[in-house]
Amino acid sequence: MRKLLLASIHDVGPRFEREVDHLAGLFERLLGGPRFAMLVVPDHWGEAPLGAAPAFRRRLRDWSDTGVEMFVHGWFHQDRAEHSGLARFKARTMTASEGEFLGLDSAEAAQRMAAGKALIEDIIGRPAVGFVAPAWLYGPGARTALGASGFALAEDHMRVWRPGDGAVLARGPVITWASRSRGRQLSSLAVAAVARRALHALPVARIAVHPGDTGVPALIDSISRTVTAFAQRRRAGRYAELLA
Repeated sequence: MRKLLLASIHDVGPRFEREVDHLAGLFERLLGGPRFAMLVVPDHWGEAPLGAAPAFRRRLRDWSDTGVEMFVHGWFHQDRAEHSGLARFKARTMTASEGEFLGLDSAEAAQRMAAGKALIEDIIGRPAVGFVAPAWLYGPGARTALGASGFALAEDHMRVWRPGDGAVLARGPVITWASRSRGRQLSSLAVAAVARRALHALPVARIAVHPGDTGVPALIDSISRTVTAFAQRRRAGRYAELLA
């Protein structure tokens, strides 16, 4: 099998409809069609519930019908837990209070996973492809809950795996961008430039974009160049192919 490129749009929901449209259009142009995934947040920060957005729910169904893969991406995408030790370091440095599943116990994590799965699958009329925790951060409770969640796939910064038995299906860092500060923008631009040269040996390359990227022209230019560089050398595929 040829090497795969897996592209995804994070934080999909009515709060960022304009930005998601922009990114979906960009991926469709660069990849030659709807060969990418959307990571859907049921109620972003408790301020944008899918249940109150019928027009956006129809759009999700339409995207799914064309072949866009749908993942459950947490519930609130907001970290409301108190942390200590390594988890506290991750919560402070790796995300802006968005590592929702970093501090949840297994019961609460399982409840949010099940509720998100039921909601999104009802909207799209088919199984969700998998689950990805906000900011790719999983605490012990979330990892325990994932094993019994019924999700076929999960992903973090460095791998894609099968939650039911822990089998790793792809390894390698996700190429992504950060927009919330000038320093993070410059850092992510530099990392993407290196990745465009250094990661072509990976059997599976992963690229992830976020709504905030659309507000920084330099990031959109870097995303376009990075997607193009990988798409020229490998096939744009779907996460579900990893299960074959």
